[in-house]
Amino acid sequence: MLVIPFANPKAQYLARKLEIDAAISRTLESGWYILGQEVERFEREFAKFLGVNFCVGVGNGTDALALALLSVGVNPGHEVITVANTAIATIAAIEQIGAIPVLADVDLQTRCLDPKTIEGLVTSRTKAIVPVHLFGQPAPMEDINALACKWGLKVVEDCAQAHGAEILGKKVGSYGDAAAFSFYPTKNLGALGDGGAVVTNSEETAETVRQIREYGWTTRFVSNRPGVNSRLDEIQAAVLRVKLPFLDSDNARRRSIAQRYEKAINSCLLVSPKSIDGTLTAMHLCVIECQDREGVKEFLEKEGIGTAIHYPMSVHEQPAYTGRLRGEEYLPCTELLSKKNLSLPMYPELTELEVRHICSVLTQWCRTEGHA
Repeated sequence: MLVIPFANPKAQYLARKLEIDAAISRTLESGWYILGQEVERFEREFAKFLGVNFCVGVGNGTDALALALLSVGVNPGHEVITVANTAIATIAAIEQIGAIPVLADVDLQTRCLDPKTIEGLVTSRTKAIVPVHLFGQPAPMEDINALACKWGLKVVEDCAQAHGAEILGKKVGSYGDAAAFSFYPTKNLGALGDGGAVVTNSEETAETVRQIREYGWTTRFVSNRPGVNSRLDEIQAAVLRVKLPFLDSDNARRRSIAQRYEKAINSCLLVSPKSIDGTLTAMHLCVIECQDREGVKEFLEKEGIGTAIHYPMSVHEQPAYTGRLRGEEYLPCTELLSKKNLSLPMYPELTELEVRHICSVLTQWCRTEGHA
């Protein structure tokens, strides 16, 4: 039986094996392993790709969001409005710096932050908004930025799932005061370990992140502000430099696969991801909505198709957070989506045979169980 894993980061390595091996060898032979030329070059190349002025590599995506928030003036005790249908990392980053997450609801079409739910949450302690470009779908940044301007708030984009996504031809990560990216191995632009970056158009913000990521240094061994140790590794930067030129074409392949899944589902009770006018999804995850999620999951897995649930519980429903986050009392759309989401295999290295098999099984479900 054909077995298709839900995620396959090794396939991405094998697809660029010769180039990646050469980049790693080049870095090893250079003798410089922390904050050297590979990081500097990747920072310039990624900033150019996104259309922003500055990129600062850091240790991982969670640190990227935490340092981005610090760099725009979010301090302990400040409130940060975000969503509950996100990876725990979003909330962890806010709390990591002593700030307070406040939860807003999402739009059922985009699955991203619904701007209409923001204003009722703003208080005198609110400092920033963190829109999450969930599953690779851009959040409505123009509306969010307009509200932020009205209330004097900073905007820090969580782009951990949205490398290369666009709004009206402009890359996400270029809309906020700063943005955070993760390069976890399964991301659209993934390293072979942890990695992250903060991007911004502000020189001051970029310099603040550079200082914080390395003990607050401006001069070696002299700390002008409190800092941490969160540096993008030279080897990871070299790997990312190999993969970056292929990101747009890889994302196009992801969207093509998703369109084929959608065609296979057709009018079935399974609901495929929405296409939002004016946006270009990075299709980090292809998340369908099922009335009988467990039934669909079991049916696919019996046919060798791996699936996942993003996320089985929203943040406010998890034991570590239940009952202590403002805004959790009324998140109807968030809670509705969390009960129906099911993620299908989605990576550009899926073979034609694998895609055809997944489509065939989806169609089979619809004919037998979905009553298409």
